Amino acid sequence: MVSVSSLAISDGAPDEPPAPTPAPLPQKPARKSVHAHHLGHRERLRERAAKGGFVALPDYELIELFLFRTFPRGDVKPLAKALLTRFGSLDGVLGATVEELRTVQGVGEAAAMDLKLLHEVALRAGRDKIAKRPVISSWSALLAYVRVALANESREQFRVLFLDKKNQLIADEVLNRGTVDHAPVYPREVMRRALELSSSNIIILHNHPTCPLSPTYIHAP
Repeated sequence: MVSVSSLAISDGAPDEPPAPTPAPLPQKPARKSVHAHHLGHRERLRERAAKGGFVALPDYELIELFLFRTFPRGDVKPLAKALLTRFGSLDGVLGATVEELRTVQGVGEAAAMDLKLLHEVALRAGRDKIAKRPVISSWSALLAYVRVALANESREQFRVLFLDKKNQLIADEVLNRGTVDHAPVYPREVMRRALELSSSNIIILHNHPTCPLSPTYIHAP
């Protein structure tokens, strides 16, 4: 019995050598993920804030940290710097209106409202400091509150802090808003409101948009 396991057929031509294996093409360096880079920057900024405290961060990085919550992804550093450039300072950014904030490219309704929320928190924190102790004995706290409330107003305001006999804050009210250089007020309206609130003393705040603030203490009759 003959067992045939393979059958080779030759045409008489010499065997050809195998084709050479092509050399691998040089690999292009992988591009870094822009998204991953931004995530890394955010984590590094948070770590710096945790280690050194917020006081060590410049104003634009404080705004960055806050905007991370408004913009979960992307690079917000250019936006933070644009806000400071537009309004001149951190106080200027917080004191701007929603409409003014939205003039900065990249700031939508949500970002503008979030920044105004931060401003309101700062405003109420300043008010709490006044309300918890006699105003006369906490002049620095009063000035800090006044700067937050009025320093970046683009129009004049006539504002009154109504105090009780212990100089504790009863109410903080804007009795009139004017123009860039004029805010009329009627003394009878101030006195009427003081009587309504049973206020013993008042502090009158009147700002000039281009001048330093100068609150005046007045004893109400």
